[in-house]
Amino acid sequence: MTIRSRLTALYEGDSSYSRAYSYFLLIFDIVMILYVITSSFFLGSRAIEIIDALLGVVIIFDFFARLIVSRFRIRTLFSVWGAADLVVILSLLAPIAGEGFAFLRVVRTFRLLRSYHLLKQLRGDFLYFRRNEATIFAVLNLGLFIFVTTALVFETQHGSNPRIQNYADALYFTVTTLTTTGFGDITLPGATGRLLSVAIMIFGVSLFVRLIQVVFRPPKVEYECKGCGLLRHDPDAIHCKHCGSLLHIPNEGSS
Repeated sequence: MTIRSRLTALYEGDSSYSRAYSYFLLIFDIVMILYVITSSFFLGSRAIEIIDALLGVVIIFDFFARLIVSRFRIRTLFSVWGAADLVVILSLLAPIAGEGFAFLRVVRTFRLLRSYHLLKQLRGDFLYFRRNEATIFAVLNLGLFIFVTTALVFETQHGSNPRIQNYADALYFTVTTLTTTGFGDITLPGATGRLLSVAIMIFGVSLFVRLIQVVFRPPKVEYECKGCGLLRHDPDAIHCKHCGSLLHIPNEGSS
């Protein structure tokens, strides 16, 4: 087997090794996010620089492996996802930059969670995910927004804003702004800071409202009707309520 065929089987196959590797990448990205948060308390540490380099090597392997597997390599290289990974790699491997833009790895995490390959795997392996997919993604969307926004606040303000010394300060500002509580003890100066605050309030509140809607609306399952294409149905539906076609929604029987 060629290297490309081996990597294709690893990234796009359905074997136990491929499934395990998909979960490894997901766990790696989650650990990466936690690391970005934790490392903000130890800026300039030699240990942090070593960990940055090791993480950068892992991401380089993943990046080039996906390039080899891709059928459209130039498009993959210059896509939003590819550009984000390149920035993350440079940020981790360039000592002068530190891990400043490593938080952009969350872009890759978001894409991975939305990929058909992983979604199919999660739906097949976890009953809870299958039953609560909409709620899980609403929580993830809000959580990813808070993380990225907090990272932006931290990277643009620490060193110039004495009230934001670490990630916890930036998170505190993001949450109080998102919830429109606005205690006023931490503010972002200048026009750029005000615009960022406005963006947090507008987009954050929208995602929060979306989460509330998903949590409190009646539970639905996603299954495309062959007759009319209606996607969301009651969990125990036998016929499509729109066109009456017979449905064959997979279920686990009585609980």
